[in-house]
Amino acid sequence: MAPDDGADPGIWQQIFNFADYAELLALVSDSLLAGALVGLVGGLAGTFVIMRDLPFAVHGISELSFAGAAAALLAGVNVVAGSIVGSLLAAAAIGLLGVRARDRNSVIGIIMPFGLGLGVLCLALYKGRAANKFGILTGQIIAVDTPQMAWLAGTSAVVLVALALIWRPLTFASADPDVAEARGVPVRALSLVFMLVLGLAVALCVQIIGALLVLALLVTPAAAAARLTASPVLLPVLSVVFALVAMEGGILLALGSAIPISPYVTTLAFLIYLACRIAGSRRAARASRTALPAERRSAAVV
Repeated sequence: MAPDDGADPGIWQQIFNFADYAELLALVSDSLLAGALVGLVGGLAGTFVIMRDLPFAVHGISELSFAGAAAALLAGVNVVAGSIVGSLLAAAAIGLLGVRARDRNSVIGIIMPFGLGLGVLCLALYKGRAANKFGILTGQIIAVDTPQMAWLAGTSAVVLVALALIWRPLTFASADPDVAEARGVPVRALSLVFMLVLGLAVALCVQIIGALLVLALLVTPAAAAARLTASPVLLPVLSVVFALVAMEGGILLALGSAIPISPYVTTLAFLIYLACRIAGSRRAARASRTALPAERRSAAVV
């Protein structure tokens, strides 16, 4: 099919290019495994991000994760370790200083510009390859190597074990913190622990899709799942499924292109959310129409 007038066919070849796709696919087994780990972690952690209303916190932590990675790049040390240190520092600050929502948002609003400015400063001073700078912001999973895989696997294991240990009390504390505290659940301690776990999850996602677009894995899949169900069992399952579809689909679409992975992952995540929002709205409308005749019958009996 001929391209539209004024369109540059080279642009589409850069975005979607499946030449030699079979050969390239054989080279990205580590990347697909890394994407699966990040999708699993992002989907599970994102469940509590939505339940506890923490999307803004995710963004704040990602900025410090970016600053830590950029500082590590400038210093010539492990970038993944720098990203994790930055994330944990931000998570600890938010968890310790932001007990109430208003205080938490104020802390995040202070951390975000500081982290972004520090990261930009470090990248401006870095004289190495420009691709390394760009990768911190937009992700570079196609080029994941064995040392990075070791970091990703180890950090993913820590996050998953921690979530498994605190899942039930954290769910209770997230759903009704006042009642949970009255029944002896350590709500404040759980909040701090979860913020640190969230910091590790953010650091993982930053390595894959970059600091600027980390919300696509830690917020969007869980938000999409929440449009379909409020079940404490089904919500995390759907969140993980949506995160894996966005992550693995983004890798496969980006494989043969000259574009970073981030636009593919974020677009897929957005389309999933849009579909879930439409489905949820239609289901709510049907439920409303079904309930109306029942209310009329009840009123007639009275």
